[in-house]
Amino acid sequence: MFLKKSLQLLLVFLLPAFAMAQVTTSSIVGTVTTSSGAALEGASIKAIHTPSGTSYATFSRGGGNFTIPNMRVGGPYTLEISYVGFTSQKVEDITLRLGESFNIAISLKESQGDNAVVIVTSAKTKSSLKTGANTVISSKMIGEMPTISRSITDLTKLTPQANGNSFAGRDGRYNNLQVDGVNLNNNFGLSSDLAPGSGNPISMDALSEVSVNIAPFDVRQSGFTGAGINVITKSGTNKFHGTVYGLNRNQNDYGYKVNGSELSKTPSQNSIIGASVGGPIIKNKLFFFINAESEKSSIPGITYVASGSSNSGNPSSTTLADLKTVYNFVKNTYGYDLGAYDNFPNFDSKNRKLLAKLDWNINTANKLTLKYTDYKGNDVSPMNGSSVPQNGTIYVTGQSKGVSRLPNNRFGSSSMAFGN
Repeated sequence: MFLKKSLQLLLVFLLPAFAMAQVTTSSIVGTVTTSSGAALEGASIKAIHTPSGTSYATFSRGGGNFTIPNMRVGGPYTLEISYVGFTSQKVEDITLRLGESFNIAISLKESQGDNAVVIVTSAKTKSSLKTGANTVISSKMIGEMPTISRSITDLTKLTPQANGNSFAGRDGRYNNLQVDGVNLNNNFGLSSDLAPGSGNPISMDALSEVSVNIAPFDVRQSGFTGAGINVITKSGTNKFHGTVYGLNRNQNDYGYKVNGSELSKTPSQNSIIGASVGGPIIKNKLFFFINAESEKSSIPGITYVASGSSNSGNPSSTTLADLKTVYNFVKNTYGYDLGAYDNFPNFDSKNRKLLAKLDWNINTANKLTLKYTDYKGNDVSPMNGSSVPQNGTIYVTGQSKGVSRLPNNRFGSSSMAFGN
């Protein structure tokens, strides 16, 4: 009994954590009235997501109000409203946006004895209820947006308050990024993107919709003072669909002429290959979506060259002979290879990512989504040029002596380092 009550108490405390700041769906809200304006309580409302056959149902409450929450984002939807003694009505071509409620008012006419259904297009009735300053980037916009890095940052720049990873002047680490309701924050800041891990852990081809909230007045959203960035990934529909893509960029895609003079080309390479496929397992019931992508990149890492080197690059006053002397001393004395000190290789990085998703329409009141994501990548960075030992203090024969940061980076006009 004690264990049972303890588990119940734990669940009570955990429920707010599960419910907080999870913006992954949309909703339809509205009212049902007669042609004379009287509210209709108990009217039957059914919404059907046309591409997948996913259905949602509810009844109008007192005052004719109704709400259909937790609906799949996108569309088109068909909304069916019926009431005994009144002509049924259909509203077609409804599209739902992430985190916004679609607002609609329905007026039913008394039946004249036939079973005709009035069909209305949503173009004349649709409106969204915004919950604060926010920007929604739809699937169509994602497909049309020009992008070089293929990252979420290339999409969030549509937000007027955005400046890179900063929103409304706040440090990027104050943001809260969620993908399908799960935190994916880059608080440690090892990469320059919003998400952690170099190379973007989720492919842009798998993104369905993105919303950026700056100052929401919505009890579901919290945990940020910069921006709340909500991302949802694609799901399967009743139609099989797939994409295969490849992208390549090298040194020939850059400009090398400045004021009439042509600069030397530095070899670089970035290539991406990927594929997505989705469709039904059981029509109107069970769907799948899979995306896989691989990326390889090779860019110049060290552009400085030691004095006396035959290679071209930014000159450093450190001599090649001095570097060779240090290299040989460490190698012969300690058996350690310091790595390259001339003719530095490019910095090579690679990553691969996988996303698999199953969506099950159990019934009109219950839906289940199972998702698996996997990401693995590696990147290379130059030596840290601003760190100092022992927090700025070194110890000499029991006495401390303060030191400051190096006057320049490990690689620069006055210094050079080794590859390892």
